[in-house]
Amino acid sequence: MTETAIKTAVVYHSGYGHTLRMAEAVAQGAGAELLPIDAEDNLSDEQWEVLNTADAIIFGSPTYMGGPSWQFKKFADASSRAWFEAKWQDKVFGGFTNSASLNGDKLNTLNYFVLLAGQHGGLWVSLGLKPANVKASVRDDINRMGSYIAPMAQSDADSTPEEMSQGDLETARHYGTRVAEVAQRNAIRC
Repeated sequence: MTETAIKTAVVYHSGYGHTLRMAEAVAQGAGAELLPIDAEDNLSDEQWEVLNTADAIIFGSPTYMGGPSWQFKKFADASSRAWFEAKWQDKVFGGFTNSASLNGDKLNTLNYFVLLAGQHGGLWVSLGLKPANVKASVRDDINRMGSYIAPMAQSDADSTPEEMSQGDLETARHYGTRVAEVAQRNAIRC
């Protein structure tokens, strides 16, 4: 069976650079194109076309006040243009988030992404990793946040993006690879 070339896009908003680092790690794992949502939710027509022609779309946003940033929400609302024409139907979807607190309601952001993917008729990819939740676990372990839906990261409010947990970034890379592999299998079936 011949492998079909797949195209993956990571569309994200990053307020302080931490979510950008996660986006880069996810994109590295997936071999994906990065599509940053700027401070005013500007995506070019070319970037929208990348999303429309992608086999997999991975959402990313920091968690602010218990959900995705307003910039990401504005993008999600604008995606209704693709929804009306079912342009993202049966695409593979994923997502990731970061916040300063250990909990910080990151799960709400991931659930928002799952619902958005579902509204578009998409197929969600879970993280597929067991959590690092034993006494010997440390900050740089893979899936130290214990997420199952998709990667979560925690970055102290006074830390630079360069100080992020290597475990969080490795979890993001793993997830990008997993989404791309699922998209590859989905493309072969279609």
